[in-house]
Amino acid sequence: VQLQASGGGLVQAGGSLRLSCAASGRTFSSGGMGWFRQAPGKEREFVAALSWNDSDTRYVDSVKGRFTISRDNAKNTVYLQMNSLKPEDTAVYYCAAKLWYFSTYAPSYDYWGQGTKVTVSS
Repeated sequence: VQLQASGGGLVQAGGSLRLSCAASGRTFSSGGMGWFRQAPGKEREFVAALSWNDSDTRYVDSVKGRFTISRDNAKNTVYLQMNSLKPEDTAVYYCAAKLWYFSTYAPSYDYWGQGTKVTVSS
Protein backbone atom coordinates (compact mmCIF):
# COMPACT_ATOMS: atom_id res chain seq x y z
CA VAL A 1 0.00 0.00 0.00
CA GLN A 2 1.27 3.44 -0.90
CA LEU A 3 -0.17 6.74 0.21
CA GLN A 4 0.69 9.84 -1.79
CA ALA A 5 -0.06 13.13 -0.06
CA SER A 6 -0.13 16.36 -2.00
CA GLY A 7 -1.57 19.85 -1.95
CA GLY A 8 0.60 21.59 0.59
CA GLY A 9 2.09 25.00 0.03
CA LEU A 10 2.43 28.55 1.28
CA VAL A 11 -0.73 30.48 2.03
CA GLN A 12 -1.59 33.64 3.91
CA ALA A 13 -3.56 33.52 7.12
CA GLY A 14 -7.25 33.23 6.36
CA GLY A 15 -6.61 31.36 3.15
CA SER A 16 -7.46 27.82 2.11
CA LEU A 17 -5.72 24.70 0.91
CA ARG A 18 -6.96 21.25 -0.01
CA LEU A 19 -4.74 18.30 0.75
CA SER A 20 -5.16 15.02 -1.10
CA CYS A 21 -4.09 11.53 -0.14
CA ALA A 22 -4.25 8.97 -2.92
CA ALA A 23 -4.02 5.34 -1.90
CA SER A 24 -2.72 2.66 -4.22
CA GLY A 25 -2.15 -1.05 -3.85
CA ARG A 26 -5.37 -1.67 -1.99
CA THR A 27 -8.99 -0.62 -2.11
CA PHE A 28 -10.18 0.40 1.30
CA SER A 29 -13.71 -0.61 2.27
CA SER A 30 -13.24 -0.78 6.01
CA GLY A 31 -11.00 0.92 8.50
CA GLY A 32 -10.22 4.55 8.14
CA MET A 33 -7.96 7.32 6.99
CA GLY A 34 -6.42 9.99 9.12
CA TRP A 35 -4.55 13.21 8.79
CA PHE A 36 -1.86 14.09 11.28
CA ARG A 37 0.55 17.00 11.44
CA GLN A 38 3.91 17.77 12.95
CA ALA A 39 5.12 21.28 13.51
CA PRO A 40 8.82 22.04 13.99
CA GLY A 41 9.95 21.00 17.45
CA LYS A 42 6.59 19.46 18.32
CA GLU A 43 5.12 16.00 18.51
CA ARG A 44 2.97 14.63 15.73
CA GLU A 45 -0.68 15.34 16.47
CA PHE A 46 -4.00 14.07 15.22
CA VAL A 47 -5.94 16.41 12.94
CA ALA A 48 -8.85 14.50 11.40
CA ALA A 49 -10.02 10.98 10.65
CA LEU A 50 -12.71 9.38 8.54
CA SER A 51 -14.23 5.94 8.54
CA TRP A 52 -14.39 4.30 5.13
CA ASN A 53 -17.58 2.35 5.66
CA ASP A 54 -19.86 4.89 7.32
CA SER A 55 -18.08 8.21 6.80
CA ASP A 56 -17.96 8.91 10.52
CA THR A 57 -15.46 11.68 11.19
CA ARG A 58 -13.36 13.04 14.04
CA TYR A 59 -11.48 16.32 14.37
CA VAL A 60 -9.10 17.82 16.85
CA ASP A 61 -10.81 20.73 18.57
CA SER A 62 -8.44 23.32 17.12
CA VAL A 63 -9.61 22.64 13.54
CA LYS A 64 -13.32 22.01 14.06
CA GLY A 65 -15.38 24.26 11.84
CA ARG A 66 -12.39 25.06 9.64
CA PHE A 67 -11.19 21.71 8.28
CA THR A 68 -13.25 19.04 6.54
CA ILE A 69 -12.14 15.50 5.78
CA SER A 70 -13.85 13.72 2.92
CA ARG A 71 -13.35 10.82 0.56
CA ASP A 72 -13.77 9.82 -3.06
CA ASN A 73 -14.22 6.05 -3.12
CA ALA A 74 -13.87 5.83 -6.87
CA LYS A 75 -10.47 7.47 -6.70
CA ASN A 76 -9.44 5.81 -3.44
CA THR A 77 -8.55 9.29 -2.26
CA VAL A 78 -9.13 11.23 0.93
CA TYR A 79 -9.11 15.01 1.11
CA LEU A 80 -8.55 17.55 3.84
CA GLN A 81 -10.13 20.89 3.01
CA MET A 82 -8.53 23.52 5.19
CA ASN A 83 -10.19 26.92 5.43
CA SER A 84 -9.48 29.97 7.58
CA LEU A 85 -5.92 28.84 7.99
CA LYS A 86 -3.89 30.20 10.88
CA PRO A 87 -0.13 30.46 11.36
CA GLU A 88 -0.40 27.77 14.04
CA ASP A 89 -1.60 25.35 11.35
CA THR A 90 1.90 25.44 9.87
CA ALA A 91 3.25 21.88 9.86
CA VAL A 92 4.04 18.89 7.74
CA TYR A 93 0.78 17.05 7.20
CA TYR A 94 0.75 13.28 6.93
CA CYS A 95 -2.02 11.00 5.79
CA ALA A 96 -2.34 7.52 7.21
CA ALA A 97 -4.49 4.46 6.59
CA LYS A 98 -5.87 2.00 9.09
CA LEU A 99 -7.18 -1.38 8.02
CA TRP A 100 -9.71 -1.85 10.82
CA TYR A 101 -11.94 0.74 12.47
CA PHE A 102 -10.62 4.26 12.57
CA SER A 103 -8.85 6.13 15.28
CA THR A 104 -7.27 9.34 16.48
CA TYR A 105 -4.28 7.36 17.78
CA ALA A 106 -1.32 7.60 15.41
CA PRO A 107 0.48 4.36 16.43
CA SER A 108 -2.61 2.35 15.48
CA TYR A 109 -2.32 3.30 11.80
CA ASP A 110 -0.87 0.75 9.39
CA TYR A 111 0.35 2.87 6.51
CA TRP A 112 1.73 6.39 6.23
CA GLY A 113 2.28 8.82 3.40
CA GLN A 114 5.38 10.93 2.97
CA GLY A 115 3.97 14.22 4.22
CA THR A 116 3.18 17.52 2.57
CA LYS A 117 4.28 20.83 4.01
CA VAL A 118 1.81 23.57 4.83
CA THR A 119 3.08 27.03 5.70
CA VAL A 120 0.68 29.74 6.80
CA SER A 121 2.09 33.24 6.89
CA SER A 122 0.70 35.95 9.15
